[in-house]
Amino acid sequence: MAGIDILASAMVGANATFLADLYARWVNNPDSVDASFQELFAALNDDARAVLHDASGASWSPRPKGGFAPEPEAPAPAKGGKPAAAGGLDAAAARQQAMDSLRALMFIRAYRVRGHLEADLDPLHLSKPKAHPELDPQTYGFTAADMDRPIFIDRVLGRETATLREIMSILRATYCGPIGVEFMHIQDPEQKAWIQQKVEGAPWTRQYDAAGKKKILQQLTEAEGFESFCARKYVGTKRFGLEGGEVTIPAVQTVIETAANGGANEIVIGMAHRGRLNTLVNVVKKPFTKVFAEFKGISANPDDVQGSGDVKYHLGTSTDIEINGRQVHLSLQPNPSHLEVIDPVVVGKVRARQDMSGDTKGRRSVMGILLHGDAAFAGQGVVYETLAMSQLIGYRTGGTVHVITNNQIGFTTVPVHAYSGLYCTDVAKSVQAPILHVNGDDPEAVVFCAQMAAEYRMKFGADIVLDIVCYRRHGHNETDEPAFTQPLMYARIKETKTTRTLYAERLAQSGAVSAEDGKAMLEAFYAQLEDAYQAAQTFKPNKADWLEGHWSGLKAAGSEEPEKEDITSVALDTLREVGSALARVPADFNANSKITRQLEAKKNAIESGEGIDWATGEALAFGSLLLEGHRIRLSGEDVQRGTFSHRHCVLVDQKTQAEYMPLNNIRDGQMRMEAFNSLLSEMGVLGFDYGYTLADPGTLTLWEGQFGDFANGAQVVIDQFIASAETKWLRMSGLVMLLPHGYEGQGPEHSSARLERYLQLCAEKNMAVCNFTTPANYFHALRRQLKRNYRKPLIVMTPKSLLRHKLAISSLADFAPGSHFQVVIPETDAIAAPDKVKRVVLCTGKVYYDLLQERRDKKVQDVAIIRMEQMYPFPKNTLGRVLSEYKNAEVVWCQEEPENMGAWTFLDRRIEKVLKDLGGKAQRPLYVGREEAASPATGSAKVHQQQQEALVHQALGLS
Repeated sequence: MAGIDILASAMVGANATFLADLYARWVNNPDSVDASFQELFAALNDDARAVLHDASGASWSPRPKGGFAPEPEAPAPAKGGKPAAAGGLDAAAARQQAMDSLRALMFIRAYRVRGHLEADLDPLHLSKPKAHPELDPQTYGFTAADMDRPIFIDRVLGRETATLREIMSILRATYCGPIGVEFMHIQDPEQKAWIQQKVEGAPWTRQYDAAGKKKILQQLTEAEGFESFCARKYVGTKRFGLEGGEVTIPAVQTVIETAANGGANEIVIGMAHRGRLNTLVNVVKKPFTKVFAEFKGISANPDDVQGSGDVKYHLGTSTDIEINGRQVHLSLQPNPSHLEVIDPVVVGKVRARQDMSGDTKGRRSVMGILLHGDAAFAGQGVVYETLAMSQLIGYRTGGTVHVITNNQIGFTTVPVHAYSGLYCTDVAKSVQAPILHVNGDDPEAVVFCAQMAAEYRMKFGADIVLDIVCYRRHGHNETDEPAFTQPLMYARIKETKTTRTLYAERLAQSGAVSAEDGKAMLEAFYAQLEDAYQAAQTFKPNKADWLEGHWSGLKAAGSEEPEKEDITSVALDTLREVGSALARVPADFNANSKITRQLEAKKNAIESGEGIDWATGEALAFGSLLLEGHRIRLSGEDVQRGTFSHRHCVLVDQKTQAEYMPLNNIRDGQMRMEAFNSLLSEMGVLGFDYGYTLADPGTLTLWEGQFGDFANGAQVVIDQFIASAETKWLRMSGLVMLLPHGYEGQGPEHSSARLERYLQLCAEKNMAVCNFTTPANYFHALRRQLKRNYRKPLIVMTPKSLLRHKLAISSLADFAPGSHFQVVIPETDAIAAPDKVKRVVLCTGKVYYDLLQERRDKKVQDVAIIRMEQMYPFPKNTLGRVLSEYKNAEVVWCQEEPENMGAWTFLDRRIEKVLKDLGGKAQRPLYVGREEAASPATGSAKVHQQQQEALVHQALGLS
């Protein structure tokens, strides 16, 4: 039972002994009781404590943490020999006062915990809040006769004494008016006290003078005016307008202004489609003319910028605005209809901006604002994944302000079908975020909460949720008929005045803004929109702003500027310097003995120049980039050690648990690498790291799946951002995805990284998809990511068994000057002359070594094996040159995956075209591999081995 419930019952007599015993424990050790009881006991005055002291027999000698003064000397006996009470009252009166204070404190706490349950939050008033017994004074032993009697509460609510009626009036105004506050679930006492101090006494009712009220009305005018203007000019056009929730605009503007005044100089915003156009023009200041031109069908991009584009209510933009003399950069991220998937992207971008500016401790200079719908916030798991990252060392951003435009409906689904809890915001309690529910038809209360939310974030560096309870005046879109499914709600909406109308009437009645001035304000704004509408008839975009700032100097996709790639090889001295650091640990560092042997092996490989394995090749790429001025960010599940215990980029002292990163100790002044073991999340973390790349093209950012097919859980991020964002929204990314892949008999979920899915998404040179066979090629591919004059995602099918395979090694010369990345690796063994070769086997990845070993064991001389290291962009010219030597040979494609998976269906026709152009014996490739299957792999190790031997023999022509 919660502390408040126990106390409530105790004060009516049933559990007095229990309360007394609890108090006795608290006196001796405050931490031995629940935090809520600690708070209650510490707030009591001495008379109240005396009641509990008498019942418990507790000693007052110790001074409890946050407690009270020592017991005063006993007062002199009164006439008749009975001791007098403190303050001159007799014992009975003192006891009554103490009981009154205790009960009043419990009553007050009940409102702090449950007052929101009776708050007036719904502007439609479709249902009235139910009365809760915890908020009834009778629950605590008070009667009607007690309402006007002074209650001694020891300065709670700012009063030393007050009548019960006065206390209740303050509580009702604070917690049961247009704002419902949920904050008592927070464990941090400072945060709770701050919120309590902010809201008690209902300061929003007297916060704004005439100028402040006029400012809110102006913001509402612009929000509502834009929607109504668009509704008249573009009848029947989908725009996902904000009607019914227009107060969201002044709320977001207030959050931005407050954060800027608190020191933020950049705000990153993410939101779904509802209200996006309004946010674009009124918050991020996209020109009205440009938006109206897009309504006419004019592209958002100049004619010389290629790409598919996107519908206008998915687009983003950015701008610089001035707030009280401060320059603040605002950006609204483009977002697909997969609503909440933008959440981790935004916080990832915020993190990158903070890292780039050096704000890595306070993390207050850049802030994220996420706008949600109520159904999406409750229903989509990525919301929780994003919240769960909010205080983790590798992902925290100093807090995000979440603003929910709570339409009380999701498409056609009402709350009772949309979420199981009391509110759509319940998931935010998982990270102890305070939640401010507010009636959207009370603009001043909304703006007050928005200011409070931003102040909280800037002070405590933690997430906070602003839940604006409003409604959706139209259907899911402007062509939808909502009365089909919600007739009662939409009947009420039809008879409900708009928020601006109600507020303008309220200001006119109070004299803050006259009705004439309010009308003139709206007419002036309509005139401004009409001018922009006329200008849109001849508007043409003249620039694309996507390669400015940190992206300046990089090539835009489709532009006439040639794609260039700097040399990826590294000087031998630098390679040896990095290699030496990899094997060097401080003398007082107690490394694990097994790792010590691995480090020694790395040292020997570097010194001898031979036998460099996969992990060492990767580390050489990282270290050389660090020395060249690039940061490295590696994130994912268990990446520090590596899923297969191969990387060990973070060493752990076996006695102290201290950490040491060799790559951060190569030389003084170098850049730093960060490697973060992520929470057990794919969608959230991949989205975060993708967002990081949007902000910082100069850092090599990598996300690694624990197993490759675990990326299935992040498919929306892959489909909607990684594969398509450049062509849709002109947003480039250099993200590297590392996906362990390879058939070793580990079953369906630990074999395939679903190579086919990435290849199916490939077009317009949107990303690179590779399956490397050598550490050196991996090294060059990683360095290539930052040595180009453009950025593309890199998808890598990384090895498992090859991490320690005796043949999957490289020499130091393969990394040194003269070496380079190979999209295709030709035959490397001394076999028959090309014109004597009867068969060429094309393959990619780990199966190469199975083929190679079997060919050597069987001494086959007339079969060549060619490795395709990069499948997309398809290396047509290079593959043609390699295959041109084998005009008398047939060509087969060999893969481990089933025929309906892997690279076969993607490469088949492309290889065929190369062969036809060559005019040799082979006109198309033959398939060798596993048969079509619904599951990626067998779960039987024995069957796996049989299948693997069969496909290797068939590929080599041995069966």
